Amino acid sequence: MDITTAPTAFSALSQPTRLNVFRLLVKAGNIGMLSGELGQALGIRQNTMSANLAILLQSGLIRNARNGRTIRYFADFNGIHGLLAFLMEDCCGGNPALCEPLITQLTCNPNTHKEDNDACYSS
Repeated sequence: MDITTAPTAFSALSQPTRLNVFRLLVKAGNIGMLSGELGQALGIRQNTMSANLAILLQSGLIRNARNGRTIRYFADFNGIHGLLAFLMEDCCGGNPALCEPLITQLTCNPNTHKEDNDACYSS
């Protein structure tokens, strides 16, 4: 993530419904949730949920996977890692490598598969 893409992620999270959806998907881990499940959990109509999911998808903070007629949504931990890395790239007195363990700890979800969480398995 960089100075041109980070504002899209911040904008996506600046709205309470989208922030709640994002938090639910982080909590769901590699199981993810269907749009209807998200709407039901938050009391949001389907068309409103679809619009919010589209914004979150564009931000790079969530991803989806189609299975037949259903679409399951997941937090994109690579996108989250990228946003946190962007925020902290100049930390630690200009030595961001010192912050990398913190970024990894914050963004790596042990409930996700390797292919869903590449940033946590690179070495």
